[in-house]
Amino acid sequence: MLIGEVARRSGVSARMLRHYESLGLVRPSGRTGSGYREYSGQDIRRIFHVESLRSLGLSLREIGRALDEPGFTPSALVGDLVLRTRERIAAETELLTRLRRIDAADPADWEDVLQVVALLQALGSQSASARQRAALASDEEVPVPVEALVEAALGETDPNVAGALRWALARSGADGVALLAEGLHSPTAAVRERAVRSLAEMPGDEAAALLRQALASPDEAVRGPAALALGARGAAAAIPTLIDMIVDGRNDTDAADVLSVLASDSARADQIATTLVDRLADATTSAPARGRLTQAMAGIPGTTTSRALVELSHDEDRAVAVTAAYLLQLREAR
Repeated sequence: MLIGEVARRSGVSARMLRHYESLGLVRPSGRTGSGYREYSGQDIRRIFHVESLRSLGLSLREIGRALDEPGFTPSALVGDLVLRTRERIAAETELLTRLRRIDAADPADWEDVLQVVALLQALGSQSASARQRAALASDEEVPVPVEALVEAALGETDPNVAGALRWALARSGADGVALLAEGLHSPTAAVRERAVRSLAEMPGDEAAALLRQALASPDEAVRGPAALALGARGAAAAIPTLIDMIVDGRNDTDAADVLSVLASDSARADQIATTLVDRLADATTSAPARGRLTQAMAGIPGTTTSRALVELSHDEDRAVAVTAAYLLQLREAR
């Protein structure tokens, strides 16, 4: 079979077949009387072998060794190909993500494209100050893509940069809320906590609904920030978690402050006071926890709290009794 027919049937161009011949990969077995290359059936099978191995990503040099060296085993080479392919996919995926984010920024011209690229690079910088500047730049004419902000916020460990990222996300709208919702289900505890802290600063009903869902989380680091945020927004559903935080000593001062905000409603004040008293009377409540619960009554108005403090001023635990007596004096002074 002559080279032209081989090219038509195999799909390998005549130029590539000549290149294979120059490398010694596929040599035609014969020549016609006119000197034209003539390929045998065995030669054509070898062409298909070469093409098959090329489809796996082997170089022509590696293909030659694979076909001609009996001791050249595939295991190490295939393993190396797997590694190289994964690296290539990761690089292509990263490029696709970057392009998507640039597209989402809706750049008007190439100057805008360059600005978005610079912001994305700054968000991934090793410098905390550079990351912080990039987050704060999201209020400019060409904003940081929301997806990039969320990814940065969920991975940020520096508290100052994290605060700037949450500030930027609070101005990102509903898209930021939807992306943060995915972070609540991350297998990594730190990511879940960063997601709920970011949602706590997001405005709107959608963010509030996600925070209410977070109250049911078995993860204390998720429940706590959700309760603080919801309580500050006036949601009574946060009260049980806030009192748990006081008992457990987790951000108990912040929890008590939020309870005092909720207690500005008289009906809630009585509800909160009753729950505090019940936890104080619970035999499983530790002495330090009883002290914190008593201190939390400082911000709870109403007669229920006053009666409870009178009783607690005679408590067997001297620390509780002294605290209750002091709080009574303050209330009388007011």
